[in-house]
Amino acid sequence: MRLPIALLAILAGMTVLTSPATACGPDSDCLIGERIYRIDMPEGHDGTTPVGAVVYSHGHRGTAAGVMNNKSLRKIVSDLGFALIATKSSGTGWSLPGAPSWTPDSSVDELPYFDRLIEDVTARFPIDRKRLVATGFSAGGMMVWTLACHRSEMFAAFAPMSGTFWRPVPQTCTTPPAHVLHIHGDADKTVPLTGRKIRETRQGDVHEVLSIYAAYGHYGDKTPFPFGQMACEEQRSPAGKRLSFCLFEGGHSFRAETMKLVLDRLQAIGAI
Repeated sequence: MRLPIALLAILAGMTVLTSPATACGPDSDCLIGERIYRIDMPEGHDGTTPVGAVVYSHGHRGTAAGVMNNKSLRKIVSDLGFALIATKSSGTGWSLPGAPSWTPDSSVDELPYFDRLIEDVTARFPIDRKRLVATGFSAGGMMVWTLACHRSEMFAAFAPMSGTFWRPVPQTCTTPPAHVLHIHGDADKTVPLTGRKIRETRQGDVHEVLSIYAAYGHYGDKTPFPFGQMACEEQRSPAGKRLSFCLFEGGHSFRAETMKLVLDRLQAIGAI
């Protein structure tokens, strides 16, 4: 029996509306339970070849949509052949121990969110699990440090920018030492290198965090290395992991061009 043209059109429209491919990408949310993320695959990607991914955590009051609105960031990541994955906090800020936005509600736990996200995105898209880079700015950098401490085996490297742990700074981690490249402005007043008090809590001290993590991973002596216009030094662990710290002249800011430096550096040392 031949169906009426009008009915065929309706059925076709229903198919489009329910297609996962049209409901998840840079301009629409990928749903994982009550949480979301967004993803932008490299321009011209063939849809099958596995690619690495930059998993970006936004700053305070940021959104996944806001990250995707950064056209410069998207182009830089795409040009280097990586996907950009924009994560989204449970509320206006990442719920992390010590943070003003932290909640004791066990249903709001950022680490299991990242567990589900990686499982979901690698099931939906051709993402290479061995080439995942966790990065983020400000409060997003605080999220990245938390991942480095408790989910190091999930990512190839971590690049926290202008953010670190809240106090009390953890004295040890639950997963092995990793490649970490921390970037910070030398005149940052929003997240100073020594941290600042916010309501009843306080940001951690960047140098203290680096020192504790270096001891945890048995990283060796500091040596300088070239990295754009920044002053940088790194330490190597017995397992070959690198703990790097870079200072730029300026305050609390993020430039998309920095992501190219980060990815170039991580590729140069064989991390991704």
